[in-house]
Amino acid sequence: MHVFEGIRVKGVDKDGQEKEFSLSELGEKIVLYFYPKDNTPVCTQEAKAFRDRINALSQKATVIGISPDSVESHKNFRMNNNINFPLLSDPDNRLAHMLGVSKEKQEHGHKYMSVDRSTFIVKNGLITKAWRNVNVDGHVDDVINSL
Repeated sequence: MHVFEGIRVKGVDKDGQEKEFSLSELGEKIVLYFYPKDNTPVCTQEAKAFRDRINALSQKATVIGISPDSVESHKNFRMNNNINFPLLSDPDNRLAHMLGVSKEKQEHGHKYMSVDRSTFIVKNGLITKAWRNVNVDGHVDDVINSL
């Protein structure tokens, strides 16, 4: 069974159009990377790294970014940074929980849920490789080498 069978998620496609995605129909091989927040320095650096290597990546897999941010936030993030792959919205951290990457954080005495920066290669519905607590520097090269 496909790990994402029946799951539909809103987001923006590579052209910036809002749509609902069926995760099980995104391709035979997917690079799914979770990031905490649009328009923050490290998340922007990571998205640009995937953007800049999209030609090498897309020959082997479909790249998908996902965060708890809204579709509107993703539209802005995509436009401001010329992101050339889909960005999905997981506002309730449903997918993050499912893949074990959601975590509670605390800032200024306020607790909230976020995601660990993590990347998964999903082939034919099965997770074949996972990186957790990703260090952005050199990460995209590691993903390409693993594909």
